Amino acid sequence: MKFRMVHNNFNVLDLEKSLKFYADAFDMKEVRRINAKDGSFIIVYLEDGSSAHQLELTWLRDRKEPYDLGDDEFHLAFRVDDYEEAHARHEKMGCICYENPDMGIYFVTDPDNYWLEVIPEKR
Repeated sequence: MKFRMVHNNFNVLDLEKSLKFYADAFDMKEVRRINAKDGSFIIVYLEDGSSAHQLELTWLRDRKEPYDLGDDEFHLAFRVDDYEEAHARHEKMGCICYENPDMGIYFVTDPDNYWLEVIPEKR
């Protein structure tokens, strides 16, 4: 028996805003969408074009209040080949929430305040 991780899910309040953020911040593209017949939810799968791992964004029609994300102790990580360029992009977007220069990493937040770690290709 062999297990393979295929996706992580983030629930989002504004699907279009989140899709734009992930496209702008991480060059992610929509690869699949599931629309509930009754309109109660939409699920969108995003890929980065180089990994088989997907990010699943779930929008629930009746959800209005922000999600409780706990103590921000969980996150997704992205490895990038040009760390300085990525940092400049995210700085311009105003989404960097934490930097750890000693470790050579930083974190950004998406529109729903999920934390995303950015790691240089070589460190």
